[in-house]
Amino acid sequence: MNTSLNNILYIHQYFKTPYESGGTRSYWLAKKLVDNGFNVTMYTTSDDINEKKVVKIVDGIKVVYIKLPYSQKMNLSQRLYSFISFMIKASFFAFKEKNIDLIFATSTPLTVGFPALVLKKIKKIPYLFEVRDLWPEVPIQMGGLKNKLLQKLAILFEKTIYKNAKHIIALSPGMYDGVIKYVSSSKVSMIPNMSKIDEFWQRKKNLNLINKLGLKDSSFKIIHFGALGLANGIDSIIESAKLLKDDSSVEFIFIGGGSLEKSLIKKSKKYNLKNVHFLGKFNMKKTSEIVNFCDVSMVSFLNIPILYTNSPNKLFDSLSAGKPIIVNSAGWTKDLVEKNKCGYYVNPSVHQELKDKILFLKENPKIVNVMGRNSRKLAENVYDKLLLTNQFLDVIKSNL
Repeated sequence: MNTSLNNILYIHQYFKTPYESGGTRSYWLAKKLVDNGFNVTMYTTSDDINEKKVVKIVDGIKVVYIKLPYSQKMNLSQRLYSFISFMIKASFFAFKEKNIDLIFATSTPLTVGFPALVLKKIKKIPYLFEVRDLWPEVPIQMGGLKNKLLQKLAILFEKTIYKNAKHIIALSPGMYDGVIKYVSSSKVSMIPNMSKIDEFWQRKKNLNLINKLGLKDSSFKIIHFGALGLANGIDSIIESAKLLKDDSSVEFIFIGGGSLEKSLIKKSKKYNLKNVHFLGKFNMKKTSEIVNFCDVSMVSFLNIPILYTNSPNKLFDSLSAGKPIIVNSAGWTKDLVEKNKCGYYVNPSVHQELKDKILFLKENPKIVNVMGRNSRKLAENVYDKLLLTNQFLDVIKSNL
């Protein structure tokens, strides 16, 4: 490592802090760099600013907010416009940055790699790339990218981003395997999403909050927190909730938002599901309070092979919170919860399976407690952010 090189340009279109709703991985990674003497400039977007660009210092991180709308409720064409606009604007502003020693770009979308590629080619600044989803394979398998020519061009772009990166970080074993199809395994590290054991933990339930949110004190609560988009396959949970609609002792809680939120609420009302609650978005502190008073965490995705590679934040926060976890994706998360005896896998196409697992856990509080302890142990010993941010720091230092 050359210790004189310490200026990092970090590109993440959806950067969020713990004071906002959304994933905070980039905040913790950037904060680790700042705490270890690096200067970090974060490029991201905001729709809440009046100027083209606003710079703020957030816990030592220089955050450059580029005015650009983005929402999980956007349709495909709106998202593509947002992706391409950020790609162009970030490239323009980044080109004016001085004394940048290393670029770190994190997907999705894959287009965040374009500014890094431009600066490498023109200014000879090396970049690292983080793969959070295997684009374009995700939109291809989900049917969002059907044009064969565009598919080929997108795959070519993916290969170009990977091959020009000095090093790549993948968030799951499946993503790692997807990347090393195109580059040597020697330039790829696997650092999954992280547990935040000081942000999510077991404590006394907040009964005032339970009542304020219109929930029952003594019900058995299943929570899904995070995006409510097409990829999350929430319909499957709703169908299972329908099977339990006459059981007033079970409640399903959803935190977050997304493109399907309104239709899911409409479907729940159509089924007259009094046991289903959509609570909206919350910051990390309030989310932690809500997760704490729930009994089981549900991690859901569509039953599509490429989504088996996901590394969902809610899984690792659920481990920290000491909750049994039910997953419906037949990939590495299934192996993780089964091997470590902290949860179950259910087939998303067989709605009775989720119903049966919920009722089994409801009737077996000792198993709930054991699985919860196993979850917390795994969070502390394997996935805690202190451990994983140190791994990230080592990768950065070894590439300077």
